[in-house]
Formats: sequence, C-alpha cells, structure tokens
Amino acid sequence: MVVRSIKSLLALSFSVVCLFFVTSAFSQGEMPETKSSTKQEEKKGFDASEVIFGHVLDAHEFHFFSYEGSDGIEHEASIPLPVFLYSPQKGFSAFMFSKFNHGETDYNGYELLTNKKIVAQSLDATKYTDGQIVAVKNDVIDTSVKVFDFSLTRNVVQMIIALVLLIWIMLAVAKRYKSGQGITSAPKGTQSLIEPVIIFVQDDVAKPNLGDKYQKYLPYLLTVFFFILINNLVGLIPGTANVTGNIAFTFVLAIISFIIILFSSNKHYWGHIVNPPVPVGIKPILIIVEVLGIFTKPVALMIRLFANMVAGHIIIICLISLIFIFGAISTAVGWGFSPLSIAFTIFIYFIEILVAFLQAYIFTNLTAVFIGQAFEGGHDDANHHNENVAVV
Repeated sequence: MVVRSIKSLLALSFSVVCLFFVTSAFSQGEMPETKSSTKQEEKKGFDASEVIFGHVLDAHEFHFFSYEGSDGIEHEASIPLPVFLYSPQKGFSAFMFSKFNHGETDYNGYELLTNKKIVAQSLDATKYTDGQIVAVKNDVIDTSVKVFDFSLTRNVVQMIIALVLLIWIMLAVAKRYKSGQGITSAPKGTQSLIEPVIIFVQDDVAKPNLGDKYQKYLPYLLTVFFFILINNLVGLIPGTANVTGNIAFTFVLAIISFIIILFSSNKHYWGHIVNPPVPVGIKPILIIVEVLGIFTKPVALMIRLFANMVAGHIIIICLISLIFIFGAISTAVGWGFSPLSIAFTIFIYFIEILVAFLQAYIFTNLTAVFIGQAFEGGHDDANHHNENVAVV
C-alpha cells in the first residue's frame, strides 16, 4: 500500500508538471509560420510527450539516444529491425527499417508516417497513426494499395529474447538436476536462485488454490510467472521495450488463462452461474452479474499487469524529462534540478524491480485462484478449499 501511495503521488505531481509545460509548448507552436518560426522548428526543444510515448509504445527499432553531430544534424543511436510487408497489389517486401531514415525518406514505394506528417498532410488521425507504414505514389498516400505489416517490432524481438532466456535457464537447471546436482548435493549457481522461486510458486500459489490438482497446472503457472518476470526485468534495461506495458501482450496472456479457466470448470461452477442459490426474485439480476464475472476475471488480469508496468515506466521517464524541461527554461535550473531528479529516478527504479517480481506473482496467483474456483466442488465438498484468498 505504501508503494502504491508513493507511486500515485509521484505520478500525479509529475503529470501535472509535464502537462503544464507540454501545454505551453503546444500553445507556442500555434503561432503563424514565419521564417523565424521555421528556424525554431528545425531545432525544436525537448518534447516530453514524444519521449514518453516513444518509450512505452511499440516501434521498428531499439532507440537509445539522440545526439547532434559536428555537422549540426541530429543523429539517432539505434538498432533498426527488419520490416516485412505484404501487399496484394505489390507483393512481398523485406528491408531494414533504417531505409526510412526515421521517416524522412520513402523506400520501395512505402513511407513511414509520423505525427508531424499526419498533421502536415491533414490526414485522418483515426485512420492513420504514428509509426504506420503506408504505400505512396508521387509522395502521396496510395489508398488503393493495402499494406499488411508483419515486421519484427521491438516488442516481438524482446519477447523472443525473453523466451530464449527462459528456455536456456530452465534447460540449464534441468541439466544440473539430471546430473544429480541439487538431488545428492546442494544446488549451485543459477540452480540455487531458481529452485526457491519454483518452490515458492508451488507451495504458496499452486497448492493453496488448486489443492490436489496443483501438479496438473504447475507447469503453466511456472511458465507464466517466469515469462512475465523476465520481460519485466529486461524492460527495465535502458533502450529496451516495455513489453508487459503493452495491452496486446497482457491481452494474450489473459486470453490463455481465460481458456484454461473455462476448460477447468465443472457442472457446479456453471450451475452456480445459471442457477445461483438466491431467492427467485433476485436470480435474474445475479445471473447477469455472474455471467459478467466470467469475463471480468481475464480483464482484471489484463488491466492490472498493463497498468502497473506502464505507470512505472512513465514515472521514470517523467522524472528524467523534468531535467530537460527545466533546462529549456534555464540551464542553471536544469543542472540544479538534476540531482533531485536522478535521486527520485533511482528510488523509483528500485521500486520497479520489486514491482517486476510482485506483478509476476499477482498475475500467477490470480490465475491459480480463478482456476481453483472453476473446478471446486460445492460448499459441502470435503475437498473444498478457502475461496477468500487475499489478493495484493
């Protein structure tokens, strides 16, 4: 509760500050376009909203930082990713994202849209989004050409990296157990780190919620826990993607858990939903509530993980951005605020490490609770276990 209160207070404070400065920047940008304003546009100030959304949203590259070269041009330190496009009219195309030169040029009849281009060309913001790749002809969007983007974005690449890490760690641990390490002698190295976590998930998550059937679901629970944990921790490395802060990622995990919950249900579970043990007059209302409850469970899994992970990253970026925001007002103020901003950033960063473990545990624990509720017997069943599991 203390961690949540601190995060909420910081999020509110820095959001208000960022909103003030961003609004001021937008109001200044609405001035008539003159030669002097054009020069200022060429060398624009720090845009906090662009940095924040550029970090939390998906992209076709791993971006680390920008710098101004000796030629006076801004350069990007990034790792471009491969772009795979298919169009029924143009066929299949594959090239590196660097061919777009960060949206400055088109390539092979395709163009990368940016917010600046969308505004400049008066495009429909509901139809075109920042980072979207479209077909162009004579520098104009060719609406007759449909484009299907199958590119390896940074979220996809990072999920693959997390999957490789998960398989590599587990196979290495399993190999040691197979050789007798950890059975006839004490575990060592990675094995000594992973074993307590596995035992924790088994004894404190699976057994209390699933009873005698815990072994059937333990592989899935362990996979979900470690996959979320690895993605959370890798996402804290500067320049990487915030995969668990992507609603599509948490949506897929929630759908998988939802399917397992449904397939684990029994007649008592559905009987309690379609014919709840309440007076006849209340049954219609309670049936609607129970049916909605089926779908609110995966939604709770999806939103909880997404909101907590994206909030932490936004707070960290806001704290760092304040240095440049105040620096744009006065260099002395920017340097003076830097120690305080860095101190708060380090503090929140360590909290996010704790949250990385906590959110992996919460998602796994809630999944086990929902599965246990799906196959449990009636209230008179001898194997009935406690439903009132405390959820963080």
